[in-house]
Amino acid sequence: MKKILIALSLVMALCASAQNKRFITEIHDFLPAPGQFTNMLPVTKAGMTKADVLKAVANSICGYYDEEDEEEVIAPSMISLGSYGGYVIFSFDHPLVNVKGEYDMQIFGNAYQAAQSSSNGGSSEPGIIMVANDLNGPWYELAGSEYHSPYTQHDFKITYHKPDPNHTPTPDPKNKSIVDTSYVAWTCNSVDSLKTGHVYKNSFHAQSYWPEWYEGDEITFEGSKLRCNAADESGQGTYWVQYFYDWGYVDNRPDYKYDGTTPEANQNLGFKLDWAVDSEGNPVNLKQVKYIKVYNGVLQQCGWLGETSTEVAGAIDLHPDAIPEPDMKGDINGDGAVDIADVNAVINLILTSGYAAAGDINDDGTVDIADVNAIINIILKV
Repeated sequence: MKKILIALSLVMALCASAQNKRFITEIHDFLPAPGQFTNMLPVTKAGMTKADVLKAVANSICGYYDEEDEEEVIAPSMISLGSYGGYVIFSFDHPLVNVKGEYDMQIFGNAYQAAQSSSNGGSSEPGIIMVANDLNGPWYELAGSEYHSPYTQHDFKITYHKPDPNHTPTPDPKNKSIVDTSYVAWTCNSVDSLKTGHVYKNSFHAQSYWPEWYEGDEITFEGSKLRCNAADESGQGTYWVQYFYDWGYVDNRPDYKYDGTTPEANQNLGFKLDWAVDSEGNPVNLKQVKYIKVYNGVLQQCGWLGETSTEVAGAIDLHPDAIPEPDMKGDINGDGAVDIADVNAVINLILTSGYAAAGDINDDGTVDIADVNAIINIILKV
């Protein structure tokens, strides 16, 4: 009876913290590559600290509580990752759990389909997803449709060089909107013949394309590089189409919003931890992850449209109260120990009327106060 009373008191004490938030709650790192929206999405400038920059990113893509509607809502804006390699690292207020066979999360972008209904493209700026349980790694790539393509280079490395503010711009004589084709120089280890190039500057965005708060004259990124997906369908440089990849990339296809409507055939439905692979391309079985990284996976210029730059407009955990399958009896959150956190996990299930085999400690087919008591027995080694 005493242990039952303890369990009941724990239920009352932990009720307020039982609901996991659906949207992003923390930004851990952000470094955009040079691009036309760098220093604009979000607004950043010289003299800002890294904490200032991360706060600006959080204000753009983290969820927040709407006092008027009394609910958690999606981020109000978006960020740009710039040219190839630019990235953001974020997390929810809980680990993202792998619900086998299901889409685990949706990461929103601003991709859209071209006006022609038959087109398999429009604005598509694919970002690659990495996941980890420690910021120092190992990191695992969510292998999208192009992962095994012979056109994908997995050991790609690029270095951008800070432009001299006094350098003489080289405008494009055929396109007046491109005011400098020699703006931000880059060098890379591409397997094709293109080893050097530039991020162009256009007439639409006059600010510095180099992250002004970044201390350093070079920025290097490494990762997988997807083949270019853009084509000038006009032949005159006036109508660019960026074609969709099949699946697995942020800002690649129009996003399904999980708003109760029927998904359209061309929409991105989300992302699965089931797709995770290690650095050698071998599938890995991840029960949950703490950190999510998105980086721009394409290096290309699209005339007057400028460089391809992945945009991120927030993310949602599609199963915020899911719990991972444990390695040991009672280890509901999969952290390798049976403790008060696992009691909290069972209480979450009780309060949300959920069921998971991991939470049914006494194997009676239900998750209830008896399972809380069973975990306490494990903790107390009764």
